Amino acid sequence: MALIIDDTAVNEVKREREEKGDANIHLRIRVDGGGCSGFQYKYEWDADAVSDDDAIYEGVIVIDSLSLKYMKGSTIKFHDDMMGRMFQIDNPAANSSCGCGTSFSL
Repeated sequence: MALIIDDTAVNEVKREREEKGDANIHLRIRVDGGGCSGFQYKYEWDADAVSDDDAIYEGVIVIDSLSLKYMKGSTIKFHDDMMGRMFQIDNPAANSSCGCGTSFSL
């Protein structure tokens, strides 16, 4: 199953690059243990070099190979509404998720 990157996520990273004046910045997404459901997504702006272990999507989103195993088939979007501005991952492999939207279990 492929990872789907919605245009809303790509456009937000590009907007952030322009705002920061740094064309090399990426959105790095990783899966860590913890959170209220067992695993949690971590997002960070990363201008460091991309390693051989990383996958690059649309030239702006970076995910390491271990995290990618937990995210297969997921869709990454960006939401900007009354609830706030945030990246959101819809992971079909997740059995449950927390109300915060960043924690999940498999």
